[in-house]
Amino acid sequence: MTIAADAPWWATAVFYQVYPRSFADGNDDGAGDLIGLREKLPYLKQLGIDALWLSPFYVSPLADGGYDVADPCDVDPMFGTLADFDAMLTDAHALGIKVTVDIVPNHFSDQHPWFQAALAALPGSPERSRFIFRDGKGVNGDEPPNNWPAIFGGPAWHRVPSTGPSGGIPGNEGVAAGGDQGQWYLHIFAPEQPDLDWTNPEVPAEFGRILRFWLDRGVDGFRIDVTHGIAKPAGLPDMDPALVEQLNRHEHDSHMAAGKDLRFDNDGVHEYHRMFRRILDSYPGDRMAVGEAWIPDPKRLAMYVRPDELNLTFNFELVDAKWDAGSYKEAINDSMAALAEVGAPCTWVLANHDVDRTVTRYGGGEAGLARARAAALVTLSLPGAVYVYNGDELGLSNVELPDEALQDPTWARSGHTDRGRDGERVPMPWSGDKPPYGFGTDAAATWLPQPDDWASFTAEAEDRSPESTLNLYRRALALRASLPELLGGGFEWGDSAVGVLVYRRDGVTVVMNASPVATPLPAGELLICSTPLVGGELPTDAVAWVRPA
Repeated sequence: MTIAADAPWWATAVFYQVYPRSFADGNDDGAGDLIGLREKLPYLKQLGIDALWLSPFYVSPLADGGYDVADPCDVDPMFGTLADFDAMLTDAHALGIKVTVDIVPNHFSDQHPWFQAALAALPGSPERSRFIFRDGKGVNGDEPPNNWPAIFGGPAWHRVPSTGPSGGIPGNEGVAAGGDQGQWYLHIFAPEQPDLDWTNPEVPAEFGRILRFWLDRGVDGFRIDVTHGIAKPAGLPDMDPALVEQLNRHEHDSHMAAGKDLRFDNDGVHEYHRMFRRILDSYPGDRMAVGEAWIPDPKRLAMYVRPDELNLTFNFELVDAKWDAGSYKEAINDSMAALAEVGAPCTWVLANHDVDRTVTRYGGGEAGLARARAAALVTLSLPGAVYVYNGDELGLSNVELPDEALQDPTWARSGHTDRGRDGERVPMPWSGDKPPYGFGTDAAATWLPQPDDWASFTAEAEDRSPESTLNLYRRALALRASLPELLGGGFEWGDSAVGVLVYRRDGVTVVMNASPVATPLPAGELLICSTPLVGGELPTDAVAWVRPA
């Protein structure tokens, strides 16, 4: 893997994902906001990150945590104002922190003016052609147009009357009073998120306008949500029934199907990526875009970052990898080999707002935390860019929330069988020994409840503890920034015992011990270790960086 010395900033950057509703509450209403984020920028500067990725803060009914966007060019009052955004952006840039924001091109909110106009219009109208409306199957059109499932459970189609604005409210099924058969609209996610039809020229033109709106305000780039889903196959054919059954049973992550999931990774997406890239390249300052593309084939994923397409694409191989030396080696090898073919850097990810926190995935408790700390040192030592999810630097785990607190649409649409993603979205603990831990002043107002046992996980408590996860991240990020070996492209596997990985980044050797016994380290200077050595050896569930003698 080659990373040139003059590579653009994003090729080796450490991005920090802010889920705005859960990061910092600046106006004491129980929800995070841009004011709170601005106040915490010095914390992020001290952490040592290079850039921010802000999940949506746009006007939204919040049917899906803000990914149902009703106005993509304005700030929802919950999060503040455009003036608050501009002030935050100015302060971030003054601290040397780049700012990237989320763009959601696969769908709009059902409250977006375009969709409200579509509901009020007739079948075949220009208003409906911006979305994917189809007549149903069966004698009276009572069956969905195809068998696609929705990510959040149930079918990916919702039926509305063909005339009249009232029919567009999800749950209001049926046929219009005039006798017209109700059409169906596609929603790969929730019914409140109707899919856009990118073959209609108005749609890419609108997203060109949206990108320029934020670029003109000074943002440094974008995270493109569901970038693998914006092109649908011609004719919208049925999917393999066996695969649909698997998806409906949640045997596989809904984004990473075992077979050909016709909803995603259709070749037409690449035309739209090239449009995004042309816009980005027309601005100064190495503006960038990273794609959210859940694709199990690394070679297919590499197509998203060909020289004229996206700059980066999330690599979820380590999200899916088990805590196992063989699993990690395969994930790293496959990722680097595929992206090297197109000359693109890897983008390493352990967690985000859509997946269980790393501590939880790796078993929870002390073992899960030890493995998560070790995994962080792996990602921060690999060539390319890295994304860190807010709270991972504190070693947070998922929270078991009471049923009545759950807000993720998966919970309701699965018939209360899938608890959804709220557990990894619980607000950050900043200070104090009980909820709300400095996230506002009223624990009862916090949009998701925090647990009673997070006192030792607050940023304040971890700042005081030299061996805390927070200080481990700070040391690792400082080392990464100061060691040219870790920012270059050099990478070579070394010999290792069973359950152990060894690789060299030019003058730095990284040792990962996923075996049940301690393993010796090469002679030399110990730069950092995820846990104290035992008898001079690296204990199980640990990673060390060494500069060999």
